[in-house]
Amino acid sequence: MSSLPQDARALFDAAVARADPAKALSQALLATPLPALEPGGQDYILALGKAAVPMMQEMLRHIPEPRQALVITNPENLTEVPGARVLAGSHPVPDQASADAGAAVIDLVSQTTAQDRITVLVSGGGSSLMVAPAAGISLADKAAVGAALLSSGLDINEMNLVRQHLSELKGGGLLRHAAPASVQAYILSDVIGDDLRAIASGPTVSALGDRAAARALLQRAGIWQDLPDTVKTHLSQQPPTSPLPEAQNSLIGSNRHSLAAMMERARALGWQPQLVSDHLTGDVCAAVEEILHAAKAAPADQPVALIFGGETTVRLRGDGRGGRNQELALRMAQRGASELSGDWLFLSAGTDGRDGPTDAAGGFATPQTWQAIAEAGQDPAALLANNDSYAALKAAEALLICGGTGTNVADVQVFLRRAAD
Repeated sequence: MSSLPQDARALFDAAVARADPAKALSQALLATPLPALEPGGQDYILALGKAAVPMMQEMLRHIPEPRQALVITNPENLTEVPGARVLAGSHPVPDQASADAGAAVIDLVSQTTAQDRITVLVSGGGSSLMVAPAAGISLADKAAVGAALLSSGLDINEMNLVRQHLSELKGGGLLRHAAPASVQAYILSDVIGDDLRAIASGPTVSALGDRAAARALLQRAGIWQDLPDTVKTHLSQQPPTSPLPEAQNSLIGSNRHSLAAMMERARALGWQPQLVSDHLTGDVCAAVEEILHAAKAAPADQPVALIFGGETTVRLRGDGRGGRNQELALRMAQRGASELSGDWLFLSAGTDGRDGPTDAAGGFATPQTWQAIAEAGQDPAALLANNDSYAALKAAEALLICGGTGTNVADVQVFLRRAAD
């Protein structure tokens, strides 16, 4: 019989494999081939996000020379792509490399004509990997806003609404720079619910809301007063109104597809799987309650695999290292040790292979994890209070470290429990 960690890892690997960006793009192009290029036109290809490299590699097989191609991805997934220029931005907080990437994108699409075709390959992470601050806003201002958003407890859609209105490229801004060329986008979703406006902050679709909505959101979150004056001034101004150029947007993969693959793999391994939620969002504390409720309600006489997908948030109260998946696992270790019976394991991990500013994709929790942290000489409660889930799980050898996966369809979770004797 395989071990619980092995089976949990197998389910995670199934989720990642189902989100393979090259395969998803190939299937989309097979179903609906690219239209013929206008006479005298040229192809321009832009790949943006954590899955940009494999998406570009696949697209180059379908678009012959002459063409111009640009890849913007994260440092962990940076790989040379013959026939394309490859740049790395910064994630999750943008830096000068992200600004250089944004400038390169504007340079690429701004040279096009009405006969040209721009193919945009979008995956998660693009919000910080490619930045072009709006007029009057500096890169430092943009980074300050990004850091404030990440510690605010706002969900991904709320954060992207703000980002869109501080950018030349997000919220459809790319289309304005690309006009009058035609734009076809293929999108791999890392956003729960698959709202195209939120994926990579929607470079080829309209914004999630207006500046007034972004301003009100920041005020409700209690961070408006701490933002740079340039940002507050910009969000308080009425933007010029002009129609957004159109684009053809195609969704080619998502978290829901990966959850289905996990269910299939769990059955093959002999588990009784149940898809509990494909919308595990909000604060990690609330997510723990939902997971514990499902675990307590699951039959004890069956080998159960409870499947979840989503993207939680963490309110930062300390200066430790970790991410939402690691903190979720650590909180499950704390609560589960006393509230759950039987031989169980919980895994929460990001399908991109990176959770927060760490080298871990996420973490495991078992009935022994919390005590193992203490036995390693650490104080698990103090580490949790300091948002230092990485150090806590590392002490218990409970981190999932797999490296960059080349894809990103948000997070997946699995709770496994063997049947009671």
